[in-house]
Amino acid sequence: MSTPYTGPELIAPRPPPTARAGALGWLRTRLFATPLHAILTILTAWILLLAVPVLIDYFFLKPDFAASTAAGCRENGGYCWALVREKHRLILFGLYPYDEQWRPLLASVILVGIVIGSCIRRFWHPLLALAWLAALAAVAVLMWGGVLGLTYVEDSRWGGLPLTLILATFGIGMAFPFGVLLALGRRSNMPAIKAVCVVYIELIRGVPLISLLFMSSVMLPLFLPEGVSIDKLLRAQIALILFTAAYVAEVVRGGLQSIPRGQYEGADSLGLSYWQRMRKVILPQALKVVIPPLVSTFISLFKDTSLVVIIGIFDLMQASRAAVLDPGWQGFSIDSYLFIAAIYFVFCFSMSRYSVTLERRFDQAQQR
Repeated sequence: MSTPYTGPELIAPRPPPTARAGALGWLRTRLFATPLHAILTILTAWILLLAVPVLIDYFFLKPDFAASTAAGCRENGGYCWALVREKHRLILFGLYPYDEQWRPLLASVILVGIVIGSCIRRFWHPLLALAWLAALAAVAVLMWGGVLGLTYVEDSRWGGLPLTLILATFGIGMAFPFGVLLALGRRSNMPAIKAVCVVYIELIRGVPLISLLFMSSVMLPLFLPEGVSIDKLLRAQIALILFTAAYVAEVVRGGLQSIPRGQYEGADSLGLSYWQRMRKVILPQALKVVIPPLVSTFISLFKDTSLVVIIGIFDLMQASRAAVLDPGWQGFSIDSYLFIAAIYFVFCFSMSRYSVTLERRFDQAQQR
């Protein structure tokens, strides 16, 4: 026998939800949501309270910004800003002729400017390729000279930040398309092409970059015909490109494997050719997926340019080392390395933040 209906049951009142708005809500949800989060927050705050005052004291309170000699830096005990003021041109431009250092400075500004312009979406236009050609031509004219009344400067005297930017820019620009082709070749249905790409990728990824730099500097000239030589800087650039392309290929291959099979079948149903299918359907989706690891690879390339010092190229690292070889400034190696560390950090952090911005932009476009 069923129980007669007696009306709705009364529900006991519940406490109001925890506040999630405002500063208090942000602290509760982001920093103290769980006991573990609270412990980590307190531990991090404790470390910052210990470290930040020491860093402020070392970089800004102890140093005497009016000091112009190494003796003044030793007396103060803080960061030697006098070293930066005295040796910054050597660190930034290396052995480039002193009176002509405005040329690598302008070349660096042009390179950074064209890269920043390429990162802005409103400039994504076919004319951007012409802008790149003009920028690279201007950089070559400024760095080498020999035309337009500029004194010729051989590339063995290039160094510092401009050389690092040139190696990184050409390395990224050439390694990316080469890596994409290697990734497509590794997933090809043609056994010969697939085998060549697999052997290349596994071989390059199986050896350190230093070994490739040594081979390009020492062994490559032995295999060239008599009377034929390749510039040391060009050999180092080729080694960086070949090394980075193998890692780019593996990153892009991961993105290609993440694309559902239906996307390939849909492109085939439209009658698209292989290259049309890859260019218009598959690659845009695959590259969007692998933006974080791809940018990480580019950041690694930018930092790996410092390894060219082992084959005698006067890059930013070697220039900072040369700055403290002066007997009057010996003992300030840490200060010199901190200066170039800040330079590396600015460029690497900028690439990282652009990666985050690019991800958010694509995510918003997909949600629409």
